[in-house]
Amino acid sequence: MIDSPQPSPDTRDGAGDRAYSVQILTSLADPILTALSENKLKSTIPGNHIRQHNVPMEAFCRLIGGMAPWLELPPDESTEGKLRAHYIALAVESIANAVDPDGPDFMPFDANGGHGQPLVEGAYLALAVLRAPRQLWGNLSESQKQNLILALKSTRSVEAPLCNWLLFSASVEAALWMLTGECEIAPVEKAVTMHLQWYKGDGVYGDGPQFHWDYYNSYVIQPMLLAVLRVCEEKQHPLASHLPLALERAQRYAVIQERFISPEGTYPVIGRSSTYRFAAFQTLADLALTHQLPAGLEPAVVRSALTAVIRRVMDAPGTFDVSGWLQPGAVGHQPSLRERYISTGSPYICTAGLLQLGLPPDDAFWTGGDRAWTQKRIWAGLDEPADHDIPN
Repeated sequence: MIDSPQPSPDTRDGAGDRAYSVQILTSLADPILTALSENKLKSTIPGNHIRQHNVPMEAFCRLIGGMAPWLELPPDESTEGKLRAHYIALAVESIANAVDPDGPDFMPFDANGGHGQPLVEGAYLALAVLRAPRQLWGNLSESQKQNLILALKSTRSVEAPLCNWLLFSASVEAALWMLTGECEIAPVEKAVTMHLQWYKGDGVYGDGPQFHWDYYNSYVIQPMLLAVLRVCEEKQHPLASHLPLALERAQRYAVIQERFISPEGTYPVIGRSSTYRFAAFQTLADLALTHQLPAGLEPAVVRSALTAVIRRVMDAPGTFDVSGWLQPGAVGHQPSLRERYISTGSPYICTAGLLQLGLPPDDAFWTGGDRAWTQKRIWAGLDEPADHDIPN
């Protein structure tokens, strides 16, 4: 096993925050990627869920969707670079095994069992490939690439309902577009058009026609909408004309997200899927990763705030079971927070709150010292500018 960087628990600078975040990411990844790279994930992952056959798929696809930006950084001779090389190899082997129709850990992404969950997970796998085209797609063999393409195409057997699920279909097609040069454009057009109609104002979309107080604007809607529109821009499709507006709205939502973080690193636990933990901040992390944070949000401030949340969440007793598997809960083990659809694999979407690890260690995000974020400054009595909404 490759040694990981060892942060001091008292370190509050960029290097310490990064070392801590890498340690959390690899702790989440170890049981999944080690097992799947050996074709043993189905036989080892715990749980007794109503859709247990999809649990390994949920764990892997959600993990890799958030881990991908870190994997995309090239390996180097640093301790972290060698560690990353180790996990790139595990991730590539894991993808190959997951889409090998003759393998024991094959994951069917079609509408098996009469429900659509494979489309959800296929979308997170698609997002991973979009986020790490060199290290994930580029290191697959030609036959493995064809298996992945077939797996993604098989999600087309699932008809997405009129809610955030439209973006799952669109994300799969966007990945296929980038990988093969071809896609079914209708699901992309439908997802973008409907979400523009569902916009509620001040940086927030409805999940379908209705507004819900939860974090699905961050779990799914804003990051996937941006990802799809970025592919449209790459492909010079007319839908790309909506990207500036979608980005403006995402930047407003990022401001709101940063303001949700209390001086103590807590945030409101509200709405569906609270056990997804700090995936609640995927939109903020995504804009940090792409250097698109709104004016007024200093990268080091965002890093300090996000790391405070991650520490508060992941250092809680009971977060992992004795075998190292993530347990349901927002802070530690809280099984009563789990909805019926939450399985052992579902909470691994929390890696979406670690997208910032795709920024290299010498990026300004990591090189600044510890910074006080908005609520920390306000509750310290500092005089802060007033917050303002954006026009619809």
